[in-house]
Amino acid sequence: MKRILIFSTIFILLIMIANLMKIGSLLTALALPFTQNTALSRPNGTEMNAAAPNFYQFKMKGIDGKVIDFSQFKGKKIIVLNTASKCGYTPQYEGLQELHNAYGGEDFIILGFPSNDFGFQEPGSEEKIADFCEKNYGVTFQMMSKVKTSAKGGHPVYQWLCNAAQNGVSDAKVSWNFNKFLIDENGRWTAHHASRVEPMSAEITSFARGK
Repeated sequence: MKRILIFSTIFILLIMIANLMKIGSLLTALALPFTQNTALSRPNGTEMNAAAPNFYQFKMKGIDGKVIDFSQFKGKKIIVLNTASKCGYTPQYEGLQELHNAYGGEDFIILGFPSNDFGFQEPGSEEKIADFCEKNYGVTFQMMSKVKTSAKGGHPVYQWLCNAAQNGVSDAKVSWNFNKFLIDENGRWTAHHASRVEPMSAEITSFARGK
């Protein structure tokens, strides 16, 4: 009788745990649209930690295989974002090119980083990605080689973007494709916008214009 009671108790506990896990998954799904809209910004008056590595220290290959020295971006406002060719946000390439056409040049640039981190939505080679961007959206802004975007094991650029200990300002988490980081003309981490923030939104265009 005692064994039956023990087994019954264990069975009931297992059912309760399974139901709690289902509720947790449901809450995560419900919260996703809100987290996708989350934006982090550097508070006014916040200074970058002088000991933190500088954004201009990096060198990496562009999508064409040529090494790009980030020191050439000094004095420019920069948008850094992770891109994908098979994502629901892929049409943002059109807005990004419009943004580049309107404001790109001496004072503002866009750096696109292809990544296969989310939903395996960027499986192709750099050559295929470049061809896709040119043929479908006429992309002329700077595209980089494929990267990992995690704060711990990602490319050094993304480790810098996602860790306050490195950028001197704020932690951040890349939640999906087309997350956008804003870097000011002095190489300071300024803000992080989630995927749903459109390239031609007020948040982005005001930054690009320098306002």
